[in-house]
Amino acid sequence: MIRFIFTCIGVVGFLILSIPVLIVEWIVGKFSPLKKDFSSLRIVQAEFRFLLRITGVDVTVIGEENVPKDKPVLYIGNHRSYYDILLTYCHCPLRTGYIAKKEMLRYPLLSNWMKYLHCLFLDRDDIKQGLKTILEAIEKVKSGISICIFPEGTRNDNDSELDMLPFHEGSFKIATKAKCPIIPVAMCNTAEIFEAHFPKIKPCHVIVEYGKPIYPDDLDKEDKKHLGAYTQNIIREMIKKNEELI
Repeated sequence: MIRFIFTCIGVVGFLILSIPVLIVEWIVGKFSPLKKDFSSLRIVQAEFRFLLRITGVDVTVIGEENVPKDKPVLYIGNHRSYYDILLTYCHCPLRTGYIAKKEMLRYPLLSNWMKYLHCLFLDRDDIKQGLKTILEAIEKVKSGISICIFPEGTRNDNDSELDMLPFHEGSFKIATKAKCPIIPVAMCNTAEIFEAHFPKIKPCHVIVEYGKPIYPDDLDKEDKKHLGAYTQNIIREMIKKNEELI
């Protein structure tokens, strides 16, 4: 329970103490948007690493060399924990926006930081607005900003990590329209940090693996037509392999 308390203090403390930083970043952005983007990225990555240290989690990262350092990508991952965001965002080499549910907009300061990081907010109940968000994500990628999305649409609490929810195929239009590679991200055991024994946070071993880039135009017609299922199968195989290492 003490780790949960320290985490809450760490999050709230950062949001309050970073108010002057938000103002400075806003000013910097007026003169040098790119500099502001990268400084915001590094600030939040440092905070996420601090929060992960509080958990005592042992993180094994595999395949980080598969992530291009010179071009934006579409990260696609399975999703079982709030900590999936922290674990993956710490390893983003380039500017990266996550697609989050629109309800996150209700949280002041947190939503400010998310906007600074080019996050987009998805209305899951409005198809028209959802399409608009995908189009915005395509433009982000074309401008050099990677996008991360968990295409199950919500955190999956099935008993087995291999039993994923269907991937929403619409998410993959970001890659096909922006002509960017897809990086499959397989996360193992992340629910054991928090969700499996809420409200306690417990140290555990998690594995994050980045698969080889998927270039949609290089796939055959059938696989390209069902990119969601194709990518999910790759992630499932990585999870199956890594479960033996937990």
